[in-house]
Amino acid sequence: MPRQITGGRHRTERTSLSLHATIEHMTDTTKVFGISRLAYFVVPLLMVIWLMLMGISAAWFAWTIIIPAIVAWWIWRMRTTVDAQGITSVTAFKTVRVPWHDVAGLRFPKWSTVRVVLNDDSTVRLPAVGFNDLPILAEASGGRVPDPFAAERKARLAAG
Repeated sequence: MPRQITGGRHRTERTSLSLHATIEHMTDTTKVFGISRLAYFVVPLLMVIWLMLMGISAAWFAWTIIIPAIVAWWIWRMRTTVDAQGITSVTAFKTVRVPWHDVAGLRFPKWSTVRVVLNDDSTVRLPAVGFNDLPILAEASGGRVPDPFAAERKARLAAG
């Protein structure tokens, strides 16, 4: 059973943790969540595998050279941008812009990426955003997304 976090009018379910994500600060209110640049280390490994396949049969495996390029493009493309107007989800083949007035909450499915739940109960996937990114997401949203760690931080500051 997923744990639910409720704050204001937004509901959040937590069942997974943050994966490797980098956060670029474009402005004070715009945040870009992207896949870590460490993921690019996979591309040279794929090139080594390609070279081994070419040693088996160049005629059959020559087309596999495109796989490292596709992986590098995918790592570069997948990102989520959050600003004062809404959330932009950029996946492999589409870009979806969701204004804040259409957002009903967030969902954290087990073993999957975060999803924005819209007012019509449809969902939009947010690449490279995890549960641990919620404080930054809350800041960028101007408080529209609740920060589940805020109460703990306030308690620690009051105690210490």
